[in-house]
Amino acid sequence: MLTYPQIDPVLLHLGPLKIRWYGLMYVIGFMASYFLVRKQIRDFKFDPLAVHFENLNIVLIISIIIGGRLGYVIFYNLPYYLEHPLEIPATWSGGMSFHGAAIGLIAAGIIFCRLKKISFWKTADIYVVTIPIGLGLGRVGNFINGELFGRATELPWGMIFPGGGPVVRHPSQLYEVILEGIILFALLWSNRKKPWQTGSAWPHGSLLALFLIGYGIFRFIVEFFREPDPQIGMIYDLISMGQLLSLIMLLAGIILWVWRAKASRERNSY
Repeated sequence: MLTYPQIDPVLLHLGPLKIRWYGLMYVIGFMASYFLVRKQIRDFKFDPLAVHFENLNIVLIISIIIGGRLGYVIFYNLPYYLEHPLEIPATWSGGMSFHGAAIGLIAAGIIFCRLKKISFWKTADIYVVTIPIGLGLGRVGNFINGELFGRATELPWGMIFPGGGPVVRHPSQLYEVILEGIILFALLWSNRKKPWQTGSAWPHGSLLALFLIGYGIFRFIVEFFREPDPQIGMIYDLISMGQLLSLIMLLAGIILWVWRAKASRERNSY
């Protein structure tokens, strides 16, 4: 058994202001995405996006917050929030869903790109390859907070988390750092140029599809080791809510991959 490192979730006290590790992780993730997206805009000479880059970033950040919160409310704790609707905006009390944030991102991206007459597929490919950075860092923040810990285990790298009782548990947050953060980023970033290459078998939209497939698979696997949300538990004693949403995400990614590939073949046949 490994010893859980007792790290103060509050990095710095500035009078009444508290700077938390979890919030800092998100700030670093947003900054990394900002610079890597800007680099790709220059590398691929995608000038239409360059014109609206700053405004789109603001829209996407807002969509992450709104989508992530509403996703948690709807998918994970709807009965409670129907009884306490005034608590729905209280993001500071915790409770965000990545699947909800993903829906918010895609919806906001589609609307913005249509209004500004920018290719959504090209824009999505540029942004999506940077998302795993924020995902991985966010899971580091979860680990420092001692939240979203894993199920009981007898493996030698198990830990006792402060909020998990006297049970040795999987450090499932770190599994997600590796799978959803490091490996998924390496997979997407290494293929980022393919949709931009002439005659490529990767049409624009392929990287978005690959992200949905990759995240869906990795999150589904990790859920076997992650403690289910106590207010939901296992659905029909078979599957967690995270796994159900990840299966839907995986299916959407496969459909998108096939659809974009078919559309590309049809265009090239004329």
